[in-house]
Amino acid sequence: MANIYTHDELKGCVKSPGWAVKTGSENQPVSDTLEKALGIVHERKKGGQEPGLIEEIETGIELEMIQIEKLWQYLGLPV
Repeated sequence: MANIYTHDELKGCVKSPGWAVKTGSENQPVSDTLEKALGIVHERKKGGQEPGLIEEIETGIELEMIQIEKLWQYLGLPV
């Protein structure tokens, strides 16, 4: 089983590539940096949609919603 990132480790990953956003309505996940993935799910949530799932492509680690919200705060995005 893969290790779970701490909040500080995730903050260090925001500029790193290799992250994907998966939603139930999209056939192809959007792959980019963690920061871009966070922006996408933030816009989806603001628009009243399910935010989707953020996954690190290489390891298959998935972020929980509380981790995503803490990172939104770190990036200065409203929760």
